[in-house]
Amino acid sequence: MNFQDPISGLIERIARALERLAPSEPEGPDFEASGAFVWHAETDSFLPVAKVNRLPLSLLKGIDAMRDTLLANTERFARGLPANNALLWGARGMGKSSLVKAVHGAVDGVKLVEIHRDDIGSLPRLLSHLRAEPAHRFILFCDDLSFEAVDASYKSLKAVLEGGIEGRPANVIFYATSNRRHLMPREMVENERSTAINPGEAVEEKVSLSDRFGLWIGFHNCSQDDYLAMVRGYAAHHGLGVAQEDLDRDALEWARGRGSRSGRVAWQFIQDLAGRLGKPLD
Repeated sequence: MNFQDPISGLIERIARALERLAPSEPEGPDFEASGAFVWHAETDSFLPVAKVNRLPLSLLKGIDAMRDTLLANTERFARGLPANNALLWGARGMGKSSLVKAVHGAVDGVKLVEIHRDDIGSLPRLLSHLRAEPAHRFILFCDDLSFEAVDASYKSLKAVLEGGIEGRPANVIFYATSNRRHLMPREMVENERSTAINPGEAVEEKVSLSDRFGLWIGFHNCSQDDYLAMVRGYAAHHGLGVAQEDLDRDALEWARGRGSRSGRVAWQFIQDLAGRLGKPLD
């Protein structure tokens, strides 16, 4: 009797069954699916964004110098020329994150990848994916970046920006926004200075993070003229059809009620006005 064939057939069937049970090789990210993505650290995946929530670059009023600086840096990066990581810092609601998204929309050939503040520790894994895609160029964007006293993840960011053995991939640039120039609360820096054996070294360790950004772009509270220019620009763009005198009066009253003037306050006023007029915003 020939027992070889039944045994061989059984082994082959077992092997095929084990292949079906084995986990399949994970597919790489499809960066052709969109122009913008959100990084999900839990699954090491990139979620395509169908439509980025942004304004046209021409609608960002009162920040002309900041706009020109970031736009020129991004255009150089898109052409494969040397460019700097950028930290956009300063007053709340003055268009820091809006500028990053608007500049991305105005520059061809660059993908936008958003990483959430809480996922900064996963940056090395994220960059390993982007490094493997040399055909694409990426703006890695973190909105409202800051660190607290007990948070050590800033060290991962320092290494990624400049100090790591691999360095930042040539096809990646890092843009971050923050209300803090040094990404740390003032009392944290002052506490380091007052309690350390060598205060200078302790503060240097924390503050040197922001030095890794070649561009510091500061945003300051806007004047009344800049605020009204923002309101008028939004109203004209969306065709609200309100007389300028009435528009200015209502916009200033809105700002007094909020106790501040900024691009965010101007946009919130326009949303309220459009709602009262029964006109949808694009």
